Amino acid sequence: MSNTKKIFVFITFISLLVVIGLSLYAWIQLKSFYPASILMLFVNLSIFFHALNFRDPESGDKNEEMIHHIKSQSAKISYSVLVISAGLILFISEGVYNSNNIENIPLLTVVGLSIIVQPITEFLYSRKINGKR
Repeated sequence: MSNTKKIFVFITFISLLVVIGLSLYAWIQLKSFYPASILMLFVNLSIFFHALNFRDPESGDKNEEMIHHIKSQSAKISYSVLVISAGLILFISEGVYNSNNIENIPLLTVVGLSIIVQPITEFLYSRKINGKR
């Protein structure tokens, strides 16, 4: 790991700890919960994992095919996890099993969009690569 990457990972880790600490302080001491804390936690976790996966162009790693395979597989797995999570959150939060009784329309829209995004993207990308079918 290069020094630049080590510094970046360290800074993002400290940032993550600060967000966790402030969120816990507000929750325990102030007896208050801020939804923005959850958002900031997710944003900082994302930045932290991007920092861990950061590829240093000076490292001389020329294994582009393996990197492409890892990104492709992780994208497919994360997409599936996201769709399942969104669906579970929708049905657990609504507490209904009849889809006509769902009241959280924005969450229902997100679940619906999460189901169709990958197939549409694959279709459009394959048409771009392979030409019109």
